[in-house]
Amino acid sequence: MTRVSFARITVPATSANIGPGFDVLGLALSLYLTVEVTIYPPGLNNRDSVKLTYEGDGAETMCLIPEKNLVTKTALYVLSCFGRDFPKPIAIHIKNPIPLGRGLGSSGSAVVAGVALANFVGDLNLSKERMLDFILQIESHPDNVVAALMGGFVAGYLRNPPRSLNTQPPIGVGSYVRLGWAKEIKAIAIIPQFELATEKARKALPLKYIKEDVIFNLQRLTILTAALSRSPPDAEKIYEAMQDKVHQPYRKHLIPGLPEIIETITPSSHPGLVGVCLSGAGPTILALATHNFDQIAADAQKIFARQSPGIDTVVKLLDIVEDGCECRIEFAEEKL
Repeated sequence: MTRVSFARITVPATSANIGPGFDVLGLALSLYLTVEVTIYPPGLNNRDSVKLTYEGDGAETMCLIPEKNLVTKTALYVLSCFGRDFPKPIAIHIKNPIPLGRGLGSSGSAVVAGVALANFVGDLNLSKERMLDFILQIESHPDNVVAALMGGFVAGYLRNPPRSLNTQPPIGVGSYVRLGWAKEIKAIAIIPQFELATEKARKALPLKYIKEDVIFNLQRLTILTAALSRSPPDAEKIYEAMQDKVHQPYRKHLIPGLPEIIETITPSSHPGLVGVCLSGAGPTILALATHNFDQIAADAQKIFARQSPGIDTVVKLLDIVEDGCECRIEFAEEKL
């Protein structure tokens, strides 16, 4: 009898920006990336092997080379900072239902999972705060990754710019705070079936903003974070506070249907709705609502179908989850 170590790492999908909260706000959603890790005793056949497998969104084209896959590449970076490598033999299986390139934080969740993977296999005993430093070395926008790591509704920022990936990060790369969330509000994700690279979406943004637009967002951001925490939710206040002049207007040509959905699906036309925004860089559109989920989703899909003929959409009704990344460790005895 020999001991086999096993762990299951789960990381939620996320939505970032949330209207006026560009590069600030993040939200953890009930759709989970899972990484299952099995470490076998040394001395077995293939004792130097790292077996990486994947199922889920993008499986047909997913790279399974450990040095290139985002989850294992991240883990190898963290391990190298401590002079370590994967224990071998090891089997790593990734299950990913989070749509790739759709604005639901798939890359951020993968980076968080990679740091958690290194923490387990390297027995590093990193706190979540220290894990965040490593995460922000790779994914320098804290909104998505803080939500994926910590869970809930969060705001975050960078204290120090990321350094070279050849060294350990300083302590306190970023800072964050957990915000309140009204338990009645769920998220409807209307997901167009095409990918939009974050880099392309960022290139659509201007290099400079006029003062009035910045003030517009700051005023609404302050109100929005307070309004989303209050129960029962004030739908009109949240809807108005979710308006944005910093990123959505410049990305609307990349997501046909976005302006009409934001302008016509309102609390007065659709009872239960409290707000609509672009999820992350898009193309997913996020509708926040307390009820009437099917009607809100169906009408948003109709608008998108009319504006973007030939492109299907998928709808997911998601909870806002308070738990972020988790690593559950198990030990099983097996005859080998």
